[in-house]
Amino acid sequence: MNWQDVGLAMLPEHLLLVGIVLLIVLELVSDRPRGALWLAVLAVVAATAAAAFLATSGYASAPFAGHFSVDPATLTAKALLLALVLPTLLLSRDDFSETRFHILLLSSVYGVCLLLSADSFLTMFLGLEIMSLPVYVLVLLGFQRPEGPEAALKYLVLSSAATATFLMGVSFLYGGTGTLALTAFSQALGSSNTMAQAAVVLVVVAFFLKAAIVPFHAWAPDAYEGASVPVTAYMATVVKAGVLLAALRLFGTTPVGRPMADLLTLLPLISMVWGNLAAIRQTSFRRMIAYSSIAHAGYLFFAFLGAGPGRFQAVMFYILAYALMNLLAFASLPRGSDDAAADRLDSLKGMYQRRPFAALMLGLAMLSLAGIPPLPGFVAKFLIFKNVIAAGYTVYAVLGLLGSYLGIYFYLRVIQYAFMSADAVPQPSNERALALSASVLCLVPAVLVALFPGWFIGIL
Repeated sequence: MNWQDVGLAMLPEHLLLVGIVLLIVLELVSDRPRGALWLAVLAVVAATAAAAFLATSGYASAPFAGHFSVDPATLTAKALLLALVLPTLLLSRDDFSETRFHILLLSSVYGVCLLLSADSFLTMFLGLEIMSLPVYVLVLLGFQRPEGPEAALKYLVLSSAATATFLMGVSFLYGGTGTLALTAFSQALGSSNTMAQAAVVLVVVAFFLKAAIVPFHAWAPDAYEGASVPVTAYMATVVKAGVLLAALRLFGTTPVGRPMADLLTLLPLISMVWGNLAAIRQTSFRRMIAYSSIAHAGYLFFAFLGAGPGRFQAVMFYILAYALMNLLAFASLPRGSDDAAADRLDSLKGMYQRRPFAALMLGLAMLSLAGIPPLPGFVAKFLIFKNVIAAGYTVYAVLGLLGSYLGIYFYLRVIQYAFMSADAVPQPSNERALALSASVLCLVPAVLVALFPGWFIGIL
């Protein structure tokens, strides 16, 4: 084992680890630690820069052969997800001043990076658990409503069920193939062996649980609603993106045949329809976004039906557009001492009169998530359905496209509240500097993605 290769290939992870260690030391040596936020931001920026530099250099290595490897595509994905953590950190300033929040968040991000380089089910399991375990505590940490502990417990039970299902599927694969390599999954996809097929179904169901695909979504909205805004933003973007990219690494470029194609069409299609319909009935913004994310997870899993080579670009572009718009929406939300009241859609009434820039950003995010051209969300959905049609699943693509139109109503309802409704209760207008910075941090790349989608697809 070449230690120089280990250090270089895992440089983003090592920089995150350095940040975690420094934060722990800061917590130990100071009774009232200061600068934790900026130390965490520095660690994430350094890790993002390292991943981007290695990706543009064309670096590829497998320091732990069969378990961990990197290539330009993997490093690009890491740089993207690490960059998405920055707005989340800026949003956390008003909710979390203690060091432990940043330690837990960076630990979870470390697991996401490990997931993206997994070549074996052992590494993938470690990545999934390192990513998920800190989030259980983050949901509970700094909770501002009585439902917080219940939300954390529900998220724990949901993720534990996913982990148990995943391990059962992996044990079946290992029993049938004698290996923990991810290539065993590709072999099982085309196998007629009953154990291999059961293993594939169990592993896919585990990812459905992690991504909250219907009917495995039941408690996800409760967890989103009960957590604080920065944690919900992190769960809806980085955690969901990590799960989808891990599933993408699992499937690789292997064509999906029947009966797996039926599983990858039926449940995601139901998720699109049910997620959009359920979101219409919500009065809580976070709960609405939770059901919206269930629908968007359905779109993302649809991409797995497409041809292998185009799969990565379609999923990565969709994740980029979806995450930027969600973070932009969360950064634009009004905040108050009463978390439950601030989370209600009614609190958006008259927002344009109080905070015109934030209202414009929220409106832009909603239109993009609805898939209105020429915004990034439209291009992302176009890529997904284009690949599905190219793979020969035209009927499913048409049904999915029709299902996506159901979401336009509740996205436009948010805009109606913000721009066309009188302020029911006068509220103070206070622009938070870091929330504004987070908005700009999401707005600039979103505009670039909308103007130059071809360039972004080319570098993915």
